[in-house]
Amino acid sequence: MIKVNNVSKTFKVYKKDDGLKGAVKGLFKREKEYIEAVKDISFHVKKGEIIGYIGANGAGKSTTIKMMTGVLTPTSGSIEVCGVVPHKNRIENAKRIGVVFGQRTQLWWDLPLKETFTILKEIYEVEDSAFETRYNYLIDLLEIEPFIKQPVRTLSLGQRMRADLAAAMLHSPEILYLDEPTIGLDVMVKERIRKAIKELNQKFQVTVILTTHDMSDIQELATRIMIIEKGEIIYDGAKEAINNQFGNTRQLDLKVESFDESRIKALDFFVKSHDETSNVLVDENSLKIIFDQDKISVAEILSKSMTDFKVLDFSLQDQNIEEIVKKLYQGGIS
Repeated sequence: MIKVNNVSKTFKVYKKDDGLKGAVKGLFKREKEYIEAVKDISFHVKKGEIIGYIGANGAGKSTTIKMMTGVLTPTSGSIEVCGVVPHKNRIENAKRIGVVFGQRTQLWWDLPLKETFTILKEIYEVEDSAFETRYNYLIDLLEIEPFIKQPVRTLSLGQRMRADLAAAMLHSPEILYLDEPTIGLDVMVKERIRKAIKELNQKFQVTVILTTHDMSDIQELATRIMIIEKGEIIYDGAKEAINNQFGNTRQLDLKVESFDESRIKALDFFVKSHDETSNVLVDENSLKIIFDQDKISVAEILSKSMTDFKVLDFSLQDQNIEEIVKKLYQGGIS
């Protein structure tokens, strides 16, 4: 369904010196610099897969997605999506894909949502009967009916994301690209979005390429994980291998009133005595404790922390993607 073979993408940028002198110099002589955003990557995606395509900011995720959607042209290598070359056949490719960007919208800002869907029907040349069936299904699946007549600008973030997902699926695409689809959403809306994505995948065999910084999205949705770092794919395989190595790793953030170096060392020693792979990091006015919850419990860490520090607040989260990438670089998948 998707074939990416030895693809690289290099951007040409111009250096600029600081200040007025640099600006004047740039008018007459500009120095070029080449940035390789994606470096000789290859992968194939089968119909119906849900791929978690993850990496740190600037790793090359968005560049890859833009090449697969036809927005960017590869510098070298080849991409084929549903039998067509995206950047050479943009219109044909667009009819076969749906795209949702978490921080952008394809909806018309001042129009009622229902009118936006009607316009998309005409753009994608969807037949009346097919549109009616798909429209009713998506409205029900994503619970859009209560705000279907509201102008898009009046929608909450959660409502807009559900509407964007419906808009991306109205023309029955074979592939759905999702870029941070749950960013900024509350827990209930995230769960509703994830449930809808699962059903679309299972009911229509829609292939999903998901980029996200939320590991919960990956755990809930992805069957296969690809990790990109500095333009190179450093892992491509089953989710289970990542889960086996990092699935029980959590991050406990503690906001404390004041620091004491000896107490931080004592906390680090305490956690490492249970889990030698753990880390206690200082970040401004907070402590970040990364640990394996199978080896030491949250309660044990909190008990020790509250004995040694005045804890003002705390939060628990899955280990972030940057930490997983770092550990992969250090030791790979075991």
